[in-house]
Amino acid sequence: MSEANEPTGTVEPGDGGAAEPDAPAGTPDAADAGPGRRVRVVLVDDHRMFRTGVQAEIGQTERTGVEVVGEAADVDQAVSVITATRPEVVLLDVHLPGGGGVEVLRRCAALMADAEQPVRFLALSVSDAAEDVIGVIRGGARGYVTKTITGTDLVDSVFRVQDGDAVFSPRLAGFVLDAFASTDAPPIDEDLDRLTQREREVLRLIARGYAYKEIAKQLFISVKTVESHVSAVLRKLQLSNRHELTRWATARRLV
Repeated sequence: MSEANEPTGTVEPGDGGAAEPDAPAGTPDAADAGPGRRVRVVLVDDHRMFRTGVQAEIGQTERTGVEVVGEAADVDQAVSVITATRPEVVLLDVHLPGGGGVEVLRRCAALMADAEQPVRFLALSVSDAAEDVIGVIRGGARGYVTKTITGTDLVDSVFRVQDGDAVFSPRLAGFVLDAFASTDAPPIDEDLDRLTQREREVLRLIARGYAYKEIAKQLFISVKTVESHVSAVLRKLQLSNRHELTRWATARRLV
């Protein structure tokens, strides 16, 4: 069964027992986050094993202060679980079935803007591609860290995001500043901005040589919907066929 169809909902935190006197080296400690502090977190990633690993690493609530209250494997699940649990922080993967992390951010915009109980997002991804980083930051995420981060640093990042800070992996921080502040930053691609997030996903897969049926399976949509998206992309970019589309995407390093 595809992970996108797996049951989701509230996840019980760790056993809640007292911490052992000698914790393993490198284990995140709640003391680092401040006495008695707690943060409720939802994990959004389409790889079950990765979610399980993060849960085991940071979800020992009595030790880390992090309570994992829900998990999701695709966009629809993420929006449903986040809306139901209203966590303080969401750890969000960038590449997800159903539209990606940017689509989750778009559909949760009202929750992020809630003055009384804002839901804040921290991207946690294997990707350090410029387009991915800028995309989720523009979408409203408070930070972006890669999956090479240690458990201790991830706990610290979660609490900092809860406090409203912006958090980035060291190499990405300078990149983000350059992208948003430098007068030498690359101009916005107006052609690419005409496309919706889903159209961009279909564009990339077409450019990578995927057949319509493969794209439909990858994005959990029908072949007819894929065809509609391809037609829309060709029309908006004023291209004639998928070969021209592939050259267009390759020239912009989107493949």
